[in-house]
Amino acid sequence: MSVAILGTDAMSIPTGITGTDANDNITITRKAIEQVKELRAQNNIPDDYGLRVGVKGGGCSGMSYTLGFDGSRKESDLILDADGVNIFIDPKSMFYLMGITLDFSDGLMGRGFTFNNPNATRTCGCGSSFGV
Repeated sequence: MSVAILGTDAMSIPTGITGTDANDNITITRKAIEQVKELRAQNNIPDDYGLRVGVKGGGCSGMSYTLGFDGSRKESDLILDADGVNIFIDPKSMFYLMGITLDFSDGLMGRGFTFNNPNATRTCGCGSSFGV
């Protein structure tokens, strides 16, 4: 499993799941990775903590993204390496996250992490909720 660097802007990480292709890779922008590293440093979060990316039921469109640091990886987690940041994804969430791009926006319209999910058939205005 090799990470593809997409220019200087992003990296595409294979899921490692049999039967998937490059369209299913998780893409993380360089801005998102740098922001995760900055948050980890500012909050004294140990380097061995991973970034848990997931999906849960709820939100105005049916499902919501979850994002946070986690010190304990579960045995069933898929672990992806994004430039030294471990990404933990549980198998159920991976089904909904295949093909996403995780980015960080700090523009005039707001500041925060954003998810671009090609599998979503509907999304809410805030961008944190989706449906398939």
